[in-house]
Amino acid sequence: MQRTGVRTEFGRRPRPNYRGPDTGWSKNRLRRIWDLVTGFALRTQSAVLGIRGERRAARYLRLRGYRILALNFRAAGAEIDLVALDGETLVFVEVKTRRSEAAGSPLAAVDARKQARLRRAAEVYAARAGTQRPVRFDVVAIRARRLVPRVELVKGAF
Repeated sequence: MQRTGVRTEFGRRPRPNYRGPDTGWSKNRLRRIWDLVTGFALRTQSAVLGIRGERRAARYLRLRGYRILALNFRAAGAEIDLVALDGETLVFVEVKTRRSEAAGSPLAAVDARKQARLRRAAEVYAARAGTQRPVRFDVVAIRARRLVPRVELVKGAF
């Protein structure tokens, strides 16, 4: 049996990049098309947990009188999970969801670097919206290890 293909000096064939069947499309491009066509993205368990946590946080805040203005606003190298109005105050909300305390508490995950990035993104949002409202940063911590997750809201967290 004769093998075909290019061999290197070490006797191994180089691995070709994955391509669709003679289409020349990369794996990432095929995945993006799949996401657009089906509306379903292949996500990791942690990404799914984060999305569910953001939805739960939005519902929690609506029940407490917040008006949600934006979800997952991206700017200045950061993402603000929720932008809302609480009365006349513009609130930027960071949502942290954890299944266990092994990686630390959800509130401890919002460190000084994360706070600085969120502030920069908030400045961009306020400039684009052209608003002069007072601003506040809240953190919603969700502990999802039980059947009914525990939600904790910290107003003016930083």
